[in-house]
Amino acid sequence: MMISKVKNAMSTLVGGMMPHGHHHHNHHSGGGQTCGPDSLPPRFPYGRPDFLDLTPELLQYSTEHASRPVLTLKRDSRLPWRTGYAEVINAGKSMLNEDQASCEKLFVKKPSSKQRNSSLLEDNGDGTGIPLHFWGVYDGHAGSGAAIMASKLLHRLIRDRLGEIFHLLENPTSAPPICLAKNGSPYQADTKKGAAQETEDPDAVNDSSLRFHMEKVVSLESLVMGVIETAFTQMDDLIEKEKMSYAISGGCCALAAIYLMGKLYIANAGDSRAIIIRNNEVIPMTNEFTPESERQRLQYLGFLRPELLGNEFTHIEFPRRIQHSELGKKMLYRDHTMTGWAYKTIVEDDLKFPLIYGEGKKARVMATIGVTRGLGDHDLKVYNSNIYIKPFLSCVPEVKVYNLDENKHGPDDVLVMGTDGLWDVTTDREVADAVSAYLSCCDPSDPMRYTLAAQDLLMRSRGVLKERGWRLPNERLGSGDDITVFVIPLAGQESET
Repeated sequence: MMISKVKNAMSTLVGGMMPHGHHHHNHHSGGGQTCGPDSLPPRFPYGRPDFLDLTPELLQYSTEHASRPVLTLKRDSRLPWRTGYAEVINAGKSMLNEDQASCEKLFVKKPSSKQRNSSLLEDNGDGTGIPLHFWGVYDGHAGSGAAIMASKLLHRLIRDRLGEIFHLLENPTSAPPICLAKNGSPYQADTKKGAAQETEDPDAVNDSSLRFHMEKVVSLESLVMGVIETAFTQMDDLIEKEKMSYAISGGCCALAAIYLMGKLYIANAGDSRAIIIRNNEVIPMTNEFTPESERQRLQYLGFLRPELLGNEFTHIEFPRRIQHSELGKKMLYRDHTMTGWAYKTIVEDDLKFPLIYGEGKKARVMATIGVTRGLGDHDLKVYNSNIYIKPFLSCVPEVKVYNLDENKHGPDDVLVMGTDGLWDVTTDREVADAVSAYLSCCDPSDPMRYTLAAQDLLMRSRGVLKERGWRLPNERLGSGDDITVFVIPLAGQESET
């Protein structure tokens, strides 16, 4: 039965249509496009990452939930840095694999007057400019539209934003100027005008050396971080804008790794994870953003803007739901100002449903969504209500920097990026041990070694199909989620030069 459902879905897909049914949190029946999802064409048709080079037959095979086939790079495929990749579909929670991935080599260029108006173009491939490597994993929910769109465009947005500071990247030794002129070159203040202003302002600092010391010096690295942060926001705005003309379903967590001028920038919005494994030591490069990790930010927003809670929710957290008969009793609680717990007297308002409820993987914002950062979700509402969840979700990533040039890396030192399907059942340490063990048995010159390591990791988290579902060797439940893994050798850029 499932197979025929998938076959029908695939035939509509390959015909370019987008199936809209989804079961991850189908609580938001009010979440479709206003004019009905089928009247708008998809922004991009469903597919798997281009670098997998799947035939329509293989694309259909990839969606078989019963067997969950592992897809990897083909032997003759070459990704930059000999990057390894593997993916597998979920065990039936959604019709399609809602994870997406991208791996690109791009060039940051000075924007020409032509390009200023038409950005987001494909790289013209003349190999000029500052090279930029990009890896992205996108974990979609409530449909695959947002994840697909981000996987096609986020890296281009980042490249275009970096192009705007091209002249600063060309001179990495000097600190970025505080002010730019209209043409983008460093802004030189007109000294005559400045002198006139100083006499008018009695509080002005006249000693120029003092004034110099009051200026904050901003590093080029933190400027690149800011460019990446604003590109994520721009991506989110673009999804919202294009929803007017296209069907772009759902939302997605986004995790990106950007290599630029000797440094790796790891940007994470959501609950995917990246770790560096160096000399078999684990260096975590991300934090997960969940209702629990962001509780205080979410509660503070609910406290400041109670109208966003729609008279249905309370921003205060309690250890369990409160019964009407408990009015007037003292109960444990915590709010946005607290890390610990205290007692308060229960009032009528406390009977509302808590903004954040549940523990661990079951924690939800407004009983609906289990991640608090990502792209899309503009029309996600609380089930059977008109309360939007988007104001509580942030599209801004946390960016961490790893200096590749300052560290020595052997062939077994890698960056592992994976969606939560990988990490839900496997710890950082277990991943590091598995990768190190696998690579130590592989010929260091085999270009497939990193893809085989990714496949090995993925199968450890998926497990094997037994009578009682997908199981790990210790009989614990395997991951029933879509799983996507990159294994990226940190010595990879040396293999290219």
